[in-house]
Amino acid sequence: MAICTLIYVIVGAVLTGMVKYTDLGVADPLAKALEVAGFRTVGWIVALGAIISMSAVLLVFQYGQPRIFFAMARDGLLPQWAAKISPIRRVPYITTIVTGIFVALWASIGDANETYNLTNIGTLFAFALVSVGVLVLRRTDPTRPRPFRVPWAYVVAPLSALLCVYVMLGLPLETWIRFVVWLAIGLALYVGYGFKHSKVRQNS
Repeated sequence: MAICTLIYVIVGAVLTGMVKYTDLGVADPLAKALEVAGFRTVGWIVALGAIISMSAVLLVFQYGQPRIFFAMARDGLLPQWAAKISPIRRVPYITTIVTGIFVALWASIGDANETYNLTNIGTLFAFALVSVGVLVLRRTDPTRPRPFRVPWAYVVAPLSALLCVYVMLGLPLETWIRFVVWLAIGLALYVGYGFKHSKVRQNS
């Protein structure tokens, strides 16, 4: 992470030296800076690489989301049909199909920038919750097996949560409104179905 951070800082410094920072608010600022500097062919190559890398990242998300639904269904937070495994492929095929259809529909009608913002705010919120959860579990379940321990947890965890919230505050108001709506829908599903069927709650 330190190496990646250093590379990001160096690239950012070079870009702002090539082009005014206000001109870099585009999907691929590196390709834009190269094009402005007269390296149009190199910019196209970089843009192509960005498309390939983004496709790879999206594919990983496509693999991960059905398995999250599968784990939730296995724990009782979703209906059991979401936990069904293909007898041939040995993968959660129903959630994979549902996720693929939803993503395809959203890609055809959704706004790209707003999708990025929603993804960012959702991820940051999840990171903030995990950071707070580390401290909560230290108090509520101190004997839980911990194969990995957070160093300086009482410093790292609160700082991590605060930094996530700080970055979230920089997102547009429309993103916050949509995020609250999605969060309300998720809470309604949990209260209406997941709370009653949660196996963790029943066994506690």
